[in-house]
Amino acid sequence: MPRSVPPPDWVIARRRSIGRRIRAARESKERTQEQIALSIGMDRATYNRIEQGHSAALVDSLILIADAIGVPLSELVE
Repeated sequence: MPRSVPPPDWVIARRRSIGRRIRAARESKERTQEQIALSIGMDRATYNRIEQGHSAALVDSLILIADAIGVPLSELVE
């Protein structure tokens, strides 16, 4: 099976930027990672990897996260 090619550095940097915006929005609403993860049916470790920028989130996951936090999706991915 062929190995997947890692994303370029600029993609990883933008992923981390999105993660920082998710964290800031979550903290501004005084919610924990556990609360958000549970509300969208995701385990906390997976949610944490998205917030840290270590894992690429599906668009569906970003929509669910934005809704659970109570912010527009555009605020997270601007």
